Amino acid sequence: MALFKTQSAAVYGIDAHLIDVEVDMYASGSARDSRMVGMPDVAVRESRERIKSALLNTGFGYPNKTLTINLAPANVRKEGAGFDLPVALGILGAMGVVKGLDRHLLVGELSLDGTIRPIRGALSVAVCARAARIPNLILPADNAAEAAVVEGVQVYGMRHLGEVVALLSRPEEFAPATPDSRGQSAESAIAPDFREVRGQTMAKRALEVAAAGGHNVLLIGPPGSGKTMLAKRLSGILPRLTFEEAIETTKIHSIAGVLGSGSGLLREAPFRAPHHTISDAGLIGGGAGMPRPGEISLAHNGVLFLDEFPEFPRDVLEMLRQPIEEGNVTIARSSMTVCFPSNFMLVAAMNPCQCGFYGDATRECRCTPPMIQRYLGKISGPLLDRIDIHVEVPAVAFKELRENTSAESSADIRQRVEAARARQQTRGFYNSRMPTRLIRKHCALNEAGERTLEMAVRRLGLSARAHDRILKVARTVADLDSSETVSAKHIAEAVQYRSLDRNYWT
Repeated sequence: MALFKTQSAAVYGIDAHLIDVEVDMYASGSARDSRMVGMPDVAVRESRERIKSALLNTGFGYPNKTLTINLAPANVRKEGAGFDLPVALGILGAMGVVKGLDRHLLVGELSLDGTIRPIRGALSVAVCARAARIPNLILPADNAAEAAVVEGVQVYGMRHLGEVVALLSRPEEFAPATPDSRGQSAESAIAPDFREVRGQTMAKRALEVAAAGGHNVLLIGPPGSGKTMLAKRLSGILPRLTFEEAIETTKIHSIAGVLGSGSGLLREAPFRAPHHTISDAGLIGGGAGMPRPGEISLAHNGVLFLDEFPEFPRDVLEMLRQPIEEGNVTIARSSMTVCFPSNFMLVAAMNPCQCGFYGDATRECRCTPPMIQRYLGKISGPLLDRIDIHVEVPAVAFKELRENTSAESSADIRQRVEAARARQQTRGFYNSRMPTRLIRKHCALNEAGERTLEMAVRRLGLSARAHDRILKVARTVADLDSSETVSAKHIAEAVQYRSLDRNYWT
């Protein structure tokens, strides 16, 4: 009897946890009596056939003996094909081909010819290896750039099972991956520039304020007025992610399987724009088996753009309320509960009515008042209260479309946004996340400001939440103005960003 142990990791939520892989080979019996225990799912149980073909096609052979493979701890469900490589090395260890692997953590899926295929969650696995003080991590070559950013772990990207055996026998011939070798970061194409947007001065200012304070925005206007064009340029004025934000964001994208092959850290704020036919699990997260992050988590530290906002199912939209408030979403299953971060900027766009031309000076609206109210009523008051800035995006006049003057670039706007956010960081939070107990301290008003705010609250019938959000937006406007105090003009501008309260819902 030969017993051999290797170490691997499994991802739950956005974190990886250590898994011990034990392979016991008996002198009596045959291979058909082999079994795998430790709550493996279908993909893990099928690994036996993949591993057998990989070992045979690589020239190592496969023992005609009984194998018992245990994945510990046994009370946690194991999912995915990432256990192929550690199990294969465990079998080779039991056969005497390789020696002890106490200082190595292994993950990877095997093809039938021994090729090592990429996995999800490599960055989380590297963080787990560092936390467990395991100095060496062996994983697929396509995941090496992603994992190499974690300091304190030597990451070896391998393309074939034979290379792994050669590394273990002759480690001096292989060099670990370095952060400098990870190539281009995995952000999508550079965001388009605000310089390309003609007109829409107020809408661009509103998006600058939103970016500076991390506020949620609702753009409302007729078809073709540029709502989508504006929203797609928002991520280009957001500050680049800090290293900690980049690590957390890249973890989520890696786990979801949307990180490009050979990619390193995400350095730019992500931009996600799901279609209005998306399911609640697709937007919030979940799904069958191990819960996966949804679009709100993929937009963490970035922008979630919901076009045609009223066309989303109302029950799906209502699920946004808790993540918007708390910055995370908890998904409970009978066997486990996982928490995904979801600190995103919500940018929604909608028409003012079903035909799209209510309030348009050039096109006649065909909707009746009850039709308009039903259309707008698809968005609940509590959800609307959680959107700090409402801004109208009117149709652009022909003269503005044809003018030759150059608009301000995203780079120039980003500089002001970064300066405003730097002021907020000295307080310990961005304005959109300002705790209620600190609003009076950081948003203190003079007498003129108090009168302006009181007038707005009375005339618009604003809720207590809307009152607080006006103060937070005014604080952001003051930060962009390099002002330590919130004055009446800052309050007045913040109130202007409640157009739905002024024109539609009242």
